[in-house]
Amino acid sequence: MASVRRTIHRLLTRRLSKRTDKPFMQMLALKVIARGEVGSQSALAEQLMVDPPAVSRLVDRLVEEGLLTRGAGEDRRCVRLEVTPEGRGEVDLLHAELRRLETDVRKHLTAQEAKTLQQLLEKLQAGLMETGDDAQEEQEE
Repeated sequence: MASVRRTIHRLLTRRLSKRTDKPFMQMLALKVIARGEVGSQSALAEQLMVDPPAVSRLVDRLVEEGLLTRGAGEDRRCVRLEVTPEGRGEVDLLHAELRRLETDVRKHLTAQEAKTLQQLLEKLQAGLMETGDDAQEEQEE
């Protein structure tokens, strides 16, 4: 799985570099924020699996470039992150490349193989999420 993940990452990075000068991690951060999956820098750090200072620098850069804004959060300790129209353009580029990648995958797998792969990945993800919750509960006990 790690090998496939690295191959996908390299392919996406190479393709995106032809269409934008933004690093892949910035593009991913914009996508996650645009989808409403996170609303704060700490949640973004957790989602991207990077340390909070790195996310702070990443967000600073995206704000400087006009791709992201910080707004008032639910309380004074956090800020709300929002993608600007310019940032949405970058997210659209990423989505286009992700759709292109999906098309490429379908060239190498039959429809049934693609369906089976999707089912297996969903099953694996659900199982790992369950395992992660069990492990966390065991640590808390």
